[in-house]
Amino acid sequence: MTRAARDACAGGTASGIVWRAGATAARAPLSDVGRGLSFEHVFDYAAAMPDSGATILHADLDAFYASVEQLLDPALRGRPVAVGGGPSGGVVLAASYEAKAFGVQGGMPGWRAARLCPELTFVRGHFGEYQRLGDAVMAVLRDVTPLVERISIDEAFLDVSGATHLFGPPARIGAMVRARVRADVGLPISVGAARTKHLAKIASQVAKPDGLVVVQPGSERAFLDPLPVALIWGVGPVNRQRLADRGIRTIGDLARTPSSAVERILGHAVGHKLSAMAHDEDPRRVATAHRAGSVGAQSALSARPPEREGVRAVLAHLADRISRRMRAKDRAGRTVTVRVRFAGMRSVTRSRTLAQPVATTLTLTEVAERLVWSAIGDSPGRPEVTLLGVSVSSLTEQRTIQLELDLAPDDPWRPGSATGSARRAVDGSVDAIRTRFGSDAVGYLPAVMGAASAVPDEFRELAEHDL
Repeated sequence: MTRAARDACAGGTASGIVWRAGATAARAPLSDVGRGLSFEHVFDYAAAMPDSGATILHADLDAFYASVEQLLDPALRGRPVAVGGGPSGGVVLAASYEAKAFGVQGGMPGWRAARLCPELTFVRGHFGEYQRLGDAVMAVLRDVTPLVERISIDEAFLDVSGATHLFGPPARIGAMVRARVRADVGLPISVGAARTKHLAKIASQVAKPDGLVVVQPGSERAFLDPLPVALIWGVGPVNRQRLADRGIRTIGDLARTPSSAVERILGHAVGHKLSAMAHDEDPRRVATAHRAGSVGAQSALSARPPEREGVRAVLAHLADRISRRMRAKDRAGRTVTVRVRFAGMRSVTRSRTLAQPVATTLTLTEVAERLVWSAIGDSPGRPEVTLLGVSVSSLTEQRTIQLELDLAPDDPWRPGSATGSARRAVDGSVDAIRTRFGSDAVGYLPAVMGAASAVPDEFRELAEHDL
């Protein structure tokens, strides 16, 4: 949790907000864990309220990748650790809280991290262990309730409305979850509980590291108002600065600003959404089984004017990752969208909806390339590109492809045409080879050239949602 967030919480005066941190418990049966736990800090604001309404929990593992490394190697515990990168280069993928205290952050160049923290230990990362331990934590959560929505490898929402009669109120369930994850898996986890998903996620951020925050019904406004606006899901550095330039620095400031004014600052869609979040208007429920409506990937670049070969290499690599994931789940998409970010953080998007859904690497590469150069061509001068992103939406099932009669002109973007079906056959052969010999065994030449990234694909894949 940031110091500003903790100071704001500690200075609150409203009733119904419970902050519990530092829970410890010996391994115990699930029904007994959480009873009689000791806490380092307990903040119970004024009179307690019935907390049966705060039944949505957000559980988020603390500094997950670095914590796993410290779990695997006890010699790293209590020491500043960076996953990825090194003193001479590369990119830090994640940092322990001990390293964050020195200003080390994920996405930072390794050489800069080493300067900020001379005692920093760099580790390569155990990607297989990340997946195994993340799955183990999810199994603990599903012991409490079947209503678990996993949103990444290290975080999930839970609906415990049906579990309160078994394990007690949400505050006790949150403490129980934390104790079980620590005892069974060995990792620290922070939990937030509230009536909405949005507020539960903010509560878990305030609880970090290794804490529990329960926001009781009726106390939402007093809890949210003093917190920094950056805690709202979707507020990044650019939007945060735009809001700050207009005096909007806390969630309370945002809530007091008319939605129409926020929309003028951030655009209609983003402004409307953030205004609703500031008022804790979030009707979403915990969804245990839903399929993604889109799939995408992006790659950050060093600022430089775009060149044909370089752009095609990056787009081919992104298209290869996206199309491989779609084919693995027998899915294809009709709408292709690209995002081009230029120096100065200005971003442009372009999209095209095809006549038929596609999932072939070469077709997706060609469509993305055409859209990217359209966006670049509309920019004045010789712009420098700092990021390229590709996504495919309007996903549908595509288990088989209906071949076309050889009557119309051959269009490689139509899956059933002669060229389109040939491309799909090549993709199938590539997929089969990779399944047997590994993802690096074979690939399209431009995609292989574009794969030279400071962030390993294994790390990226851990963050990808299921299709």
